Amino acid sequence: MEALEFTQGKLYFRQAAPEPKTSAGEVLLEVEAAGICSTDLEIMKGYMGFEGIPGHEFVGRVVKGPDELVGKKAVSEINCVCGKCKMCRGGLSTHCTNRQTIGIYNHNGAFAERISVPVENIHILPEDFSNDQAIFIEPLAAAFQICRQIDITGLEKAAVIGDGRLGLLVVQALGTKVVKENLLLLGKHQEKLDIIEKLGFQGFLPDELQVKPEWDIVVDCTGKSSGFETAVNMLRPRGTLILKSTFVPDKAIDLSPVVINEIQIIGSRCGPFEEAIRALEAGRVSTAGMITGRYKLKDGIEAFHAASRPEHVKVKIEIK
Repeated sequence: MEALEFTQGKLYFRQAAPEPKTSAGEVLLEVEAAGICSTDLEIMKGYMGFEGIPGHEFVGRVVKGPDELVGKKAVSEINCVCGKCKMCRGGLSTHCTNRQTIGIYNHNGAFAERISVPVENIHILPEDFSNDQAIFIEPLAAAFQICRQIDITGLEKAAVIGDGRLGLLVVQALGTKVVKENLLLLGKHQEKLDIIEKLGFQGFLPDELQVKPEWDIVVDCTGKSSGFETAVNMLRPRGTLILKSTFVPDKAIDLSPVVINEIQIIGSRCGPFEEAIRALEAGRVSTAGMITGRYKLKDGIEAFHAASRPEHVKVKIEIK
């Protein structure tokens, strides 16, 4: 099968990659589309030491598995878990101590014609659910995880830093809980802020917003030291900082304001697929205008180059 493979520090397009093996309890999916996210770009820099087929934001069709699932359109959660360890038994299976993570750790991903995943990972979609929306389900679920990790009354002042693909989803997820007048997105690209402003949210460039320690909740979607520092400076004493992106510090960070102001820092990762699917179906979250590049699998290397450029929001690889 055709696939993108990352090995020895370089991404290759393979015309004859090995077919995935399907074990008991797994289904085989024919991948229709997949999205490139920031984690994929970090993998290209050595993140997690991953080698193999990357890609974890995808939609496909079941071609092998239980009869009632064959032919169905589906997406998949990314954590392949044991179900037996302390974390799994305690209801924290996304932190399974024996987990594999699709396209990220010890499990081939979705930039390929086919992929095998545990049957319990898949979520069946309606036939009229567009692939353009479906590739956002995984990151949108991660965005909704924030609403599960902290208590939100709806009256908090909340800000999201970073106008990339994840930030645009996080501000919408928070917008289902927080009144829009108390919510904003801080970014560096007006064309990306335009996407969110068309949905009625407030978007600001750095020189348009005076940073004051008055926010109850700040979500850092930048993964950069500068974003972290801005978030800390925006939070009121005992405010809550959510780290939503894979954080790779590019310089030393002064953590003294965190101690002085007793700021609570929460890491946030995977989230509820069903809630993301319902939000997209109901129109509570929009992905309109967020796909800014479309490539075929054979052009996947070019797609990765495009995704790394700041003018792009989401680059989609169309496999079928």
